[in-house]
Amino acid sequence: MTNDLPTPDRPLRIGTRGSPLALAQAHETRDRLAAAFGLEARAFEIVAIRTTGDDRALIATDTPLKVLGGKGLFTREIEEALLSGGIDIAVHSMKDMPTLQPAGLVLDTCLPREDARDAFVSPVADGLATLPEGAKVGTSSLRRRAQVLAAFPQLRVVEFRGNVQTRLRKLDEGVAACTFLAMAGLNRLGRAEVARRAMAPDEMLPAVAQGVIGIERREGDSRVADMLAAIHDVGTGLQLAAERAFLATLDGSCETPIAGLAELDGGTLRLRGEILRPDGSERLSDDASAPVEDGAELGAEMARRLLERAGPGFFDWRG
Repeated sequence: MTNDLPTPDRPLRIGTRGSPLALAQAHETRDRLAAAFGLEARAFEIVAIRTTGDDRALIATDTPLKVLGGKGLFTREIEEALLSGGIDIAVHSMKDMPTLQPAGLVLDTCLPREDARDAFVSPVADGLATLPEGAKVGTSSLRRRAQVLAAFPQLRVVEFRGNVQTRLRKLDEGVAACTFLAMAGLNRLGRAEVARRAMAPDEMLPAVAQGVIGIERREGDSRVADMLAAIHDVGTGLQLAAERAFLATLDGSCETPIAGLAELDGGTLRLRGEILRPDGSERLSDDASAPVEDGAELGAEMARRLLERAGPGFFDWRG
């Protein structure tokens, strides 16, 4: 392995989106690899790749993500660069990743999970319960939209996208009284103070894989696979296997309000799962535990139970 390590003259190219959070995640990946193998930062090159999703989101700032085309729009060009050899690995937020990868690519490495909770962000309120009837809640997430409406149907949810700075500006301008961000993203950006408070999972169950950085590689690239094995977090991988099996069995996408969180306690994995109608009019949830090695089976079985309870048309979008 020593002779195959990257050098400043032959760096390992790390592909990522160009947002501040995406770059922070790429830098964390680089730093962990450098520490694991005693390398300088110069042995790595971070390659920012603009995606179709970035361009469409910039133009249509008030258009729901489902209308723009979904999660794949934010990964396509990065995965194409990986397949073509333009980059050696790709760093992703796992909550944004489809459950299936393109042929020739493998997504089997993850870093230790950050805080999985959602952050409540507001200049005027301490929580949703303190908002007056008709107050605007800003979010582009169908999951958060449905969860808010399920618990507080008297509130009004409006489309709300952008980076941290953009969303804070919109709040100051009164576009909405509050919004939500991922605590993990705020922590990685050093902006934890933006959160008025973190939402407990019992209040707002997070998105599947929220807080997890995943690293994608080419299938058969043993050099890269060996390097990534040194920074893979096994516990997070076990959580991810259960959550993504849950999501895959539900055929989840950005167009379906689905939440899930796996937690480890010794050799036991607890999984909480939830599906909602897009308008928040119905919420179905489940909570079960199993040995950690059976996490994926637990996730798939929980999804099947919820689908049986939901019946056809449960996820139909009416808004």
